[in-house]
Amino acid sequence: MNAVVGGHSLDLACPPDDVTAVHTFLATVWDTEPTVSAEDRMALELALVELTSNVIEHGAAGRGVSCSLHLDVGTDAVEVHLTDDGVPVPVDPSAASLPDALAESGRGLALVQMVVDDLRYERVADQNRWTVRRGRH
Repeated sequence: MNAVVGGHSLDLACPPDDVTAVHTFLATVWDTEPTVSAEDRMALELALVELTSNVIEHGAAGRGVSCSLHLDVGTDAVEVHLTDDGVPVPVDPSAASLPDALAESGRGLALVQMVVDDLRYERVADQNRWTVRRGRH
C-alpha cells in the first residue's frame, strides 16, 4: 500500500511560465520531503521537466497552454499527475523508444520511460492527462 504522506501542486500558464517553474517547485517539494532519495529526486526531475517541456512545446498549438502538476509522495512510491489543456497527443508512451543517434529530437518520452516505473497518457474530454509513477529506492 502506498499511503500518501505528502501532496504538492503547481499550476502553470505557459507563457509566461516555463520549465523553470517546475525546477523551483521540485526544489520546494524536496525541502519538505527529505526522505525522498537523491536518486529518486534526480529521476523525477528529469521525467517531469522533460514531460512538461514536451507539453509546452507541442501542446500549445500557438496559443499557450495551461498545466497542473500534482505530486504525491507515498511511503513506497512517488506519483505525479500532469494535466494540460493542449492539443491531443498522438502518441503511445509505452511504445516510446530512443531514435537514431543523429536525430535532433524524439528522445523525451523514451527518457522518461527509462527513469520511471510507469508512464501513462489519456485524453479525457478536452484535457491531456499524464501519470508518472516511480517506486522509492
